[in-house]
Amino acid sequence: MMDFTYTHALELLKQLIKTPSLSRQEDKAANLFTSTMKCLGIPYRRKGNNVWAQSAYFDPSKPTLLLNSHHDTVAPSTLYTKDPFGAEVCDSKLYGLGSNDAGASLVGLFTVFVNNYFTKGKYNLVFAATAEEEISGSEGIASILQELPLIDCAIVGEPTQMRAATAEKGLLVVDCRVVGKSSHAAHPNALNPIYLAVEHIVKLKNYRFEKTSSLLGQVHVAVSIFNAGEKHNVVPAEAHFTMDVRLNECYTPEQIVEELQSLLPGVELKPRSLRLRPSSIAPDHPLVTTALNLGIDTFGSPTVSDQALLPFPSIKMGIGDSLRSHTADEFIFLNELKEGIEMYDAFLQKLLN
Repeated sequence: MMDFTYTHALELLKQLIKTPSLSRQEDKAANLFTSTMKCLGIPYRRKGNNVWAQSAYFDPSKPTLLLNSHHDTVAPSTLYTKDPFGAEVCDSKLYGLGSNDAGASLVGLFTVFVNNYFTKGKYNLVFAATAEEEISGSEGIASILQELPLIDCAIVGEPTQMRAATAEKGLLVVDCRVVGKSSHAAHPNALNPIYLAVEHIVKLKNYRFEKTSSLLGQVHVAVSIFNAGEKHNVVPAEAHFTMDVRLNECYTPEQIVEELQSLLPGVELKPRSLRLRPSSIAPDHPLVTTALNLGIDTFGSPTVSDQALLPFPSIKMGIGDSLRSHTADEFIFLNELKEGIEMYDAFLQKLLN
């Protein structure tokens, strides 16, 4: 097997960008990884659009480290000025949808997996390129956890500027329904559901959950969707709004829903899911101590990833900047990719040896 160099990694990332891979439509991106593994002589497994492989000298008596990132993307913004699938290099940047979130991290983790495929270290390695991360879908990593070898810990590749997130906020999306009274807009209506909903939203704006985390800070609530009415002269019977709640490890999703319901009496709350819980890793875990020994900054992440679905300790660490994710003309600096691969490799050498 040849060494998988930065040049190979860059070419693979370009091919990934050129392969549209919206959530639930990732089959061609999965094909790209299976064909690459075939060319490298690496046996792999596939379920749906998830592809994974394990190191050559897998020893069940050793702990196993999962190297995971996703190949699905959001839909391209209408504000793109460049071809989102063009993989254009300009001014030392590689542009394209998914370049930053999370193609560079995925390719970086694949590179160090390939280059350590025959390494007999303290850990077995499993690499997984997974689907549906952007929608927390049921056919993503959650669908293969029982298919993988027993995993002890993981590195989740997301754009963190190669800092190590040792904790991550959970996500709770709550759809809210406020019932009032329909009427002609020309007449007074004390039960206008739009006004009632706004009163509740103002409560949310001014409310603070009591428990603050030293790692993840406060629980953050944002109203992100509001819908009511269809005609200017008709007060509707009900109004709807949606909350995006980012919760710290001091609360379970169930506790958050209960407290919100107490705050908003009369509002019908319907959480979409209770499974995206906050996560954290012990400060003395080998993944954390390895990061600290290499001078890698650690932090608590406000964004949610597949880390929320993993039932074992993990850190989130990857190439790029989260602020570029889901933006028009998404890009990765070429030197970010090169230096990120080098840092991933240094991390693995330290951990494995």
